[in-house]
Amino acid sequence: MGQTIVEKIAQSHVAEGPDRPLRAGDFISIRPRHVMTHDNTSAVMSKFNAMGAMKIRTPSQLVFALDHDIQNQEEANQKKYRAIEAFAKEHGIDFYPAGTGIGHQIMVERGYVVPGALVVGSDSHSNMYGALGAVGTPIVRTDAAAIWATSEFWWQIPQSVQVVLKGRLPEGATGKDVIITLCGLYNHDEVLNAAIEFSGPGVASLSMDARFTISNMSTEWGPLVAWFPVDAVTIEYLRGVLQRLRRLGMDRFDAADIARWAENPPQPDPDASYCARIEVDLSQISPQLSGPDTVQVMHSLAETQQKKIAIQKAYLVSCVNSRVEDLAAAAKILAGKHVAPMVEFYVGAASRWVQEEAENCGIWQMLIDAGAIPLPPSCGPCIGLGTGLLEKGEVGISATNRNFKGRMGSRDAQCYLASPVVVAASAVAGYICGTNGASTRLPAREYREFKAASPPAERVGILPGFPERVTGRLVFIPQDNLNTDAIYGKDYTYRDDMTPEMMARAVMQNYDPRLASRCKTGDVIVGGFNFGTGSSREQAVTCLKAKGIPLVIAASFSQTHLRNAYNNGFLCIELPELVARLRQQFGVEISAREKTIIPGDEIDVDFTSSRVQWRGEQFNFQALGCVPQSLVIAGGVENLVAKRLGLR
Repeated sequence: MGQTIVEKIAQSHVAEGPDRPLRAGDFISIRPRHVMTHDNTSAVMSKFNAMGAMKIRTPSQLVFALDHDIQNQEEANQKKYRAIEAFAKEHGIDFYPAGTGIGHQIMVERGYVVPGALVVGSDSHSNMYGALGAVGTPIVRTDAAAIWATSEFWWQIPQSVQVVLKGRLPEGATGKDVIITLCGLYNHDEVLNAAIEFSGPGVASLSMDARFTISNMSTEWGPLVAWFPVDAVTIEYLRGVLQRLRRLGMDRFDAADIARWAENPPQPDPDASYCARIEVDLSQISPQLSGPDTVQVMHSLAETQQKKIAIQKAYLVSCVNSRVEDLAAAAKILAGKHVAPMVEFYVGAASRWVQEEAENCGIWQMLIDAGAIPLPPSCGPCIGLGTGLLEKGEVGISATNRNFKGRMGSRDAQCYLASPVVVAASAVAGYICGTNGASTRLPAREYREFKAASPPAERVGILPGFPERVTGRLVFIPQDNLNTDAIYGKDYTYRDDMTPEMMARAVMQNYDPRLASRCKTGDVIVGGFNFGTGSSREQAVTCLKAKGIPLVIAASFSQTHLRNAYNNGFLCIELPELVARLRQQFGVEISAREKTIIPGDEIDVDFTSSRVQWRGEQFNFQALGCVPQSLVIAGGVENLVAKRLGLR
């Protein structure tokens, strides 16, 4: 069986893992080409220091870009910024001060992202790097600190979904409309925690900026990776990057590298295995809006503009839609017009270089002449920081990537997402609208899921200190999408006085108040799909450890929860076949709304053979090799890093 592009790129960056070709589900230690951190660099510095690390293992891996709160001139923020800059200077790290641009844009325009590379960032929109044929994926702060100290972090290779693009976009439709359509049309977790491989003849018709938009906002769709193939469009963009780097005296790649990528681009094997396939006819895409307050609900612009929904603010900012192509599209709409008197229209380029390009082309001045309010190149209002936030009762339309309630200002405001064209047209009209001739076209929903084969039974060597097997009473929690607030409630999250005994009593209190008293040390919890979704609170893991639960088995896990689990040395196993069997067995109890089912018999987990046994039946799970075993033995990633540095 061949490999998907994610499996192949992971194979080329693996530091430790199975001694065979990698496949989805494998736990590995992996060495990324680069890791980007932004304002949260200070938090990563704290994690790094807590590990006892003193030296950056590979300074050339790291990129610091201050981009989130750059309008904040308070001394506390400026002190943080000075500390980050001093740390970068001390360790020889590439540093981009406030005003240079948004980190993701810096990563692509300054040559840190190249085809076939693995590039990560401690920001959820690191998926954007996939537009250049790389694997870009987000990591948490602990992972970033581990990379600083060891050049590596642990990763579980995701399943891949193939998205086949056909046709080409009609006049008036944009890359933003493509991703809004995907978020709205496939909004039942079809791609959650997966890697997206875009393919098909329609890819060639998409500009580089459109690909950046689609990969970037794929984060809101649910995948961990959004990869585009390398073609003539990619190569032309990289040539432009090379010219810019030469002018700046920077050397990240050369003409020979570009020729190699053009001649032999990274690509999946023809017989690669996918968990699903989606087909999209680009010719059927029409201008769409997301919202308000969610990206999972879309509305046709043609129908929405008839309602003449008044707006008070419009935004053309952020890492998803503030490049030259986006600014030019807005300027074309605004030429000879002026923003409506009741509307504030905020514009911020994705980087200083983008703004300079727009200024040289006359685009920037066209926006200003039309009444746009300029902001520095940064995240700003996209994350509710700085000038121009939504006030109570206001309605905004934005070319950003998220419109969660309260994200861009007041929770009593509403925000819609749309393309730069629609945002500009709405700013002029004073209500949500587009250009003339908007269509209600929508692609057919073409989704095919492939039944995944059970993992093969695989013999695994057991490291000293890791259990060969765990046997315990089965505790079945059938609920899908069990969130972290249900596992460990918000009333306890920020309390510093919670002892392990107190945490144990709070387990699952918001889900089943009786569970903590019914559950005992050594019980094995089995959950449904997307276990641990919602908030990233680590206590949703540590409270289970405090209760004496040795592991959780689930049909699938929220990726953030899974990372928190292994980062804290806690075992998790994905085994959808077992969950399906339990639902079949206990269907009556589930239909009777029994929150927790404890049948009284035991479940046996054999890590040497990667098998679970229950009532005489066997179920294979993905083998846990040396990487996850090491995390569990050490009690988490911070201890493991410290141990490898010889500090503990």
